[in-house]
Amino acid sequence: MPYSPLDHFPAPLHAVAARIRLACFDVDGTLTDGRLYYDHAGNESKAYYVQDGLGLKLLQQHGIHPVLITARNSLSAQKRGADLGIDTQIAVGDKLASVRALCEQHGIGLDQVAFLGDDLPDLAPLGAVGLAVAPADAHPWIAERVHWQTRAAGGRGAARELCDALLAAQGKVEAVLARYA
Repeated sequence: MPYSPLDHFPAPLHAVAARIRLACFDVDGTLTDGRLYYDHAGNESKAYYVQDGLGLKLLQQHGIHPVLITARNSLSAQKRGADLGIDTQIAVGDKLASVRALCEQHGIGLDQVAFLGDDLPDLAPLGAVGLAVAPADAHPWIAERVHWQTRAAGGRGAARELCDALLAAQGKVEAVLARYA
């Protein structure tokens, strides 16, 4: 039987995922594995998973607006967002206020938002959006409060798993595959 991104996505959430128009992603611990590297001069670096990046671009190409939202003043997150050509908000003190502003900007309700987060700074938006998602290795306090937890860990495909599920729930898989065939 062919792979379906919805194989491990709860059936009751299919209708919710079909309505998503804005997908917000925390950065550290979701798009990265959460580790921070510092060189001898104090410069920070982190690794981003290429498949996650393609997933974000696929959302963008198929009518779902992806946004990176991080509490850290992260130049690497800003660079990653710029490389992908997607909105990136860094040094965000109130992620829920940021999500609400994005909803107003796009003329949508919180019920049309998916948020992927892994730790306490993500708790408020996760509790307010239509589809709250955490990576497999999210902190337990977050994992027990989301609608769905990916099988993949942060920085290892969790974002792509969410992107694929959203695209599948919205009937976009064939269009995605056709572009690359």
